[in-house]
Amino acid sequence: MAELELTLDILEILSYNCLMNPDSPFLREDAVKLLHRHGIGPTRQRIDIAHILFSEHQHLSADQIQARIDAHHAYASKATVYNTLKLFVEKGLLREVLVDPTKVFYDSNVGAHHHFYDVASGKLMDIPADEITISNLPKIPPGMVSAGIDVVVRIRSAV
Repeated sequence: MAELELTLDILEILSYNCLMNPDSPFLREDAVKLLHRHGIGPTRQRIDIAHILFSEHQHLSADQIQARIDAHHAYASKATVYNTLKLFVEKGLLREVLVDPTKVFYDSNVGAHHHFYDVASGKLMDIPADEITISNLPKIPPGMVSAGIDVVVRIRSAV
């Protein structure tokens, strides 16, 4: 029964392609394959969210993802969106970028890089990892390992 719930009919997938971004080179079928490769069962909501996130490189908040789902007359509750984003982060499909305690973006680029955050517009932009040098880090406590270093440079217009 669980396998039946996780298996989507290809005709259903094709019928939903036109709801999202039909011009995207990343199709809903690609989303299904991506989810399978990462051990994630493809539900319609997960496919919708994956399609939104991976159709182009972007930084989106959960609210922005929810708005895009709603705009395409698809359905996913706020809890489903947050749970799916958490799952995608845990499985390595997304990177969570905290720009302040109340603002989290989900980045489809999981490779090494950092960010500019425009505090006025709320826009997040990539900085290639090789453009920042980090030195003199404190010694990591015994029994711990580094899970990564994220640099967020907050910017605003000089005018």
